[in-house]
Amino acid sequence: MQFKPGTHVWTSDGEDAGTVDRVIIRPDTKEVTHIVVRKGFLFSEDKVVPMSLVGPATADKVTLREDEEDLEKLPDFEESYYVPAEEGIPQTPSAKTQVRSLYLYPPVGIQWGRSVYNPYGASKESGPPHYILQRERNIPAGTIPLRQGARVIGSDGEHIGDIERVFTDAITDRATHLLISEGLILKSRKLIPTIWLGRVFEDEVHLLVTSKYVDSLPDYEIGN
Repeated sequence: MQFKPGTHVWTSDGEDAGTVDRVIIRPDTKEVTHIVVRKGFLFSEDKVVPMSLVGPATADKVTLREDEEDLEKLPDFEESYYVPAEEGIPQTPSAKTQVRSLYLYPPVGIQWGRSVYNPYGASKESGPPHYILQRERNIPAGTIPLRQGARVIGSDGEHIGDIERVFTDAITDRATHLLISEGLILKSRKLIPTIWLGRVFEDEVHLLVTSKYVDSLPDYEIGN
């Protein structure tokens, strides 16, 4: 299977769910656990879709296994909530849950007695303490939401190119290869095995081989 940014994702009953935005990868095992589907006709928010729900995936189309009703229950990629800005306030799970329910989308200018509290930072008189916006991603611990388009850096520190596609094994869901687009170093696309991956970040991956070695690989032609 392969995942390319912008590829349309379809439900099993033909609904346009959105487009591929990221792959969630576990760097130590190279397993792709989820994909992130950018909001579209079906989803009002970016959704985290487990690989167990992903069917055939090509550069032109990704098909999901479940129907529309089940997919709407998938978690959002990012959730926002407000927490107290004062230092020293412990943020226990129960406290965070309470704050999230109260301040997920608070209106500006909530009335607190005679004072006016603006949860976006402005307050008048002696309103309650300020709250700050926090974002949380619904991805498994130890995984990275790899952005397709992330920079690829050789072991010599050179920016080789950017990730264009991620290829996975259909049985194990492990990423097998990355397709790197043309860049300052590359004059053509190159297909590199994921065993060459070193450090992996959201917007950047570091290889265990040099840019010169990658440039020596045979060119990859689209359609292969």
